[in-house]
Amino acid sequence: MATMNDVAQAANVSTSTVSHVLNGTRHVHPDTVRAVHEAIAKVGYVPNALARALAGAGSRTIGIAVSALSNQYFHETLFAIERECALHGIMVLYADTHNEAGREFKAVQALHQRRVDGIVFLPSHNSAKSLAYLQQHRIPTVLVDRLASPAFDQVGAENLDATANLVTHLIEHGHRRIGFLLGQRGLSTTDERFAGYKLALQRAGIVFDPTLVVEGDSDVEAARIATRQLLALNPRPTAIFSANNLMTIGAVHVLRDAGLEIPEHMVLAGFDDFEWADFFSPRLSLIAQPVEAIGVKAVQMLMERIKNPERSPQTLRLPPTLHLRHSCGCVER
Repeated sequence: MATMNDVAQAANVSTSTVSHVLNGTRHVHPDTVRAVHEAIAKVGYVPNALARALAGAGSRTIGIAVSALSNQYFHETLFAIERECALHGIMVLYADTHNEAGREFKAVQALHQRRVDGIVFLPSHNSAKSLAYLQQHRIPTVLVDRLASPAFDQVGAENLDATANLVTHLIEHGHRRIGFLLGQRGLSTTDERFAGYKLALQRAGIVFDPTLVVEGDSDVEAARIATRQLLALNPRPTAIFSANNLMTIGAVHVLRDAGLEIPEHMVLAGFDDFEWADFFSPRLSLIAQPVEAIGVKAVQMLMERIKNPERSPQTLRLPPTLHLRHSCGCVER
C-alpha cells in the first residue's frame, strides 16, 4: 500500500508539504498542490480521511447549498468552486434547495449533520431561518452572490454601479424610456440592480416612471409576462434592461414572437452574461459576473474561516465586466 512518503518522493517534495496539501494547514503554491495530487494518483495513495478527522484536521469536505441549480450562472459558479476545492484536496457535497425556504433549511441541517467542515451558501429570497441556524451552530459559512447578512463572510459581484453604467450607456444612446425587468423580491442582487437603474436615471435627470418597472421574478416565464406588459404601454419603452440571464431569455422570446427586431425595434441589455450569449442573433450586450474569481474567493474565505473562526467577517465585492455587443444597438453585427 502506498504511503505519504511515496507521494513525497514522486512529487519531489517533503512529506510535510504533502501533509499540508492534504490537510490545508499551510498555504502551498498551486503548482506544488497539482504536483502532489498528480503523485497521489500515480502511486495510488489513499489518504485516511477518518484518521485525519479524528486527529482534528476535519473531514476535508464542504457543503454547498444552492438555490437554483437550473440557472446557468449558478452552474458556472459551482464549477469554479469545485475546481478550487480540488486544488486543495477538498470534497464537495451539493444540496439543491430549489429556491424554497423549507427545503433550504433542511439542506443546511443535512449538511451540518454530515459534519462538513463548512458551507458555501447561495441563499434564497427567504433565508432568515437558515442563516439563524448557521449562526447558532457557529458553522463556518460563506455567502455567495446574494449577500444576505454582514454577520457572515460574503463574496459576490458589484451590482449597483455596474447596472448604473450600462443603463447610462443606453441613455447616452438616446433612450429615455427604459423598461426594467425586476428580479425576485427579497434578494440583495435584485435590490442593488434596481438601485443602479434608478441611480442612472437620476444622474441623467430623467424622472423615474414606476410603470416601466415590471416584475420578472428572475424566471423565464415570469419575464415573458412582464415583457408583454412593457410592450403594452403607450408609449412603450425604446429599450429594456433585464436584471438576470433567465429574464433576458424570456424577453428575447417575447420580442421575437411580437415580430420586433433587436435592436432595430427594441434595444435589449442586461445583467449576467452566459456562455452562448455571443452566439445569439443578435449578440447580447450583458454584464458578466467574475464567476471564476468569486468561486476561488469563496473557497479561500471558507478555509480561512475554518482555520480562524473568531476573525471578523468580510464582505467582498468583485467588479464585473461589461460586454457590449449588438443588442444595445451600438456595435455592428
